[in-house]
Amino acid sequence: MKLIFLGTRANTDGRTRRHRRHSALLVCFGQARVMIDCGADWLGRIEQLAPDAIVVTHAHPDHAWGLRKGALRPVFATTETWRLLAGYPFANRHVIAPRSPTNVAGIVFEAFTVDHSVRAPAVGYRVSAGGRALFYAPHVVAIPECGAALAGIDLYVGDGSTFMRPMVRRKGKVLFGHTTVRAQLGWCQKEGVPCTVFTHCGSEVLSDALRLGREIEETAHLLGVKARFAYDGLEIAMS
Repeated sequence: MKLIFLGTRANTDGRTRRHRRHSALLVCFGQARVMIDCGADWLGRIEQLAPDAIVVTHAHPDHAWGLRKGALRPVFATTETWRLLAGYPFANRHVIAPRSPTNVAGIVFEAFTVDHSVRAPAVGYRVSAGGRALFYAPHVVAIPECGAALAGIDLYVGDGSTFMRPMVRRKGKVLFGHTTVRAQLGWCQKEGVPCTVFTHCGSEVLSDALRLGREIEETAHLLGVKARFAYDGLEIAMS
């Protein structure tokens, strides 16, 4: 299995040479190519990438608005996300039910509910193929079933919106927003995840990427975890 980070920028006005486009990941296995998320930056560019399918985590602009004009490819999302994308002209839509492994072009996706948004309920995906597994959650406050989501995975791809300042708000008893990179490293240490990569990079990371890149490596090393920030075009071979 090979990962190609097509874009690594969060929903922020800032852009850098390494973080230009909204977060999107291409998962490749054999001849299969599955794109996860398709934010507004990708509108009109989908056919150039020619994925076999597209899987959506939630309906926020930086994850789904690249699909406003529809797509020729099969698109997979949860029922909650499809309700919010009801007006989009899709000819080939599929529902992914949480905790129900779904074969997408030969790659297995299992959705786990994550705390992130009240208006646009989100999931993270446990992705597996060829005996390797990763968990993809580029937008998260918490993972209610964290143990099951991260059990035995080789790589955690997480939320790089903020390194040390939580971007978390509360509506009643519900938390929403983005937790810190440091908190996610703690989850990975607890669950024995060896490697992490953080995408969906926010303004804090974009403004001081070199320093925070060194700091994330040092912080993760103390926890016994490898960590780095992703950048547009990064490729990772999971073999």
